[in-house]
Amino acid sequence: MKAVILNKNGELENGITEQPEPKGNEVLIRIKASGFNPIDYQMLENELERKLISSPILGRELSGIVVDKGSEVTEFNIGDEVYCGSGSMGSNGTYAEYIAVPEAIVSFKPKNISFEQAASIPSVGLTSLQIFKRLKLQPEQTILITGATGGVGSFLIKLLLADNIRQITATVGSEENRQILLNMGLKSDQIVHYKEENLIENILKANHDRPFDIGIDLVGNGMAEVTAEVLNINGTYVDVTALLTKNAHELLFNKGSLIMNISNYTYSMIKKYDYYKNSLEEISERIETGTIAPPQYKVVGDLSLETVLQAHSILKNNQTQGHKLIMNH
Repeated sequence: MKAVILNKNGELENGITEQPEPKGNEVLIRIKASGFNPIDYQMLENELERKLISSPILGRELSGIVVDKGSEVTEFNIGDEVYCGSGSMGSNGTYAEYIAVPEAIVSFKPKNISFEQAASIPSVGLTSLQIFKRLKLQPEQTILITGATGGVGSFLIKLLLADNIRQITATVGSEENRQILLNMGLKSDQIVHYKEENLIENILKANHDRPFDIGIDLVGNGMAEVTAEVLNINGTYVDVTALLTKNAHELLFNKGSLIMNISNYTYSMIKKYDYYKNSLEEISERIETGTIAPPQYKVVGDLSLETVLQAHSILKNNQTQGHKLIMNH
């Protein structure tokens, strides 16, 4: 099968490799569309993420059609349209024509959306839903979301608004991204441009000059410090980026903050596969009933090295403009 492969020099290249055979509990999926995530290029550059490479083929989420299955598979049949976040739980990554994955992590694709839309959901959907459920939010709680128009931020805001959680302040980096949040239902005074002067003052002003109960930091580094600064004592800091900033750490410690680390990888470590399936089924139901809309997406190109490199560059330079990047197969 065709694939984009990581060679021995740590560089990506077009390649041909054997089509995987599904094990007893696995389905073989012909991938129709796959999604790109920052971790895809971070695994090539950062020590922490490099440890997560389990296959010379990268890519972690997909939609497609079941074309073969192992003898123990009971839930799926050949021809079923499915989607899943494969993480490192498949025979290979998703920059390929086929993948074999345990049926336990696979969910039926929502009926009312395309393969491209379905492939844009797993990573942002699983992360957003985990934040949403673990926080057990009350309508009166005040929430700051940094990097709010990224994949996770925008999906999370849809979940919050659908559940009538409205005390949200969000940071954006452009007028275009401000418009995205206005279209989603936030009001102008809930949106703060992070490049303007007096950022901390502006964020607090958006919350009626009060510190926040919850800070959901989707940016990290400097924004981790800003989030820590505007958080109330004993507030909750939701960490999605692996909190690496010493100053933010100290500030959160001094404030007695609860740090909630968000990780989808955790559940694969302990083989708790129902987390993936159940979460995706819940998202499917919300999308099929129209409670929330799937992410906005942009197709970068077809399965090729050129498409992968272009997508990595867009992600790295923060040029997604609120769109999930997709590769057609």
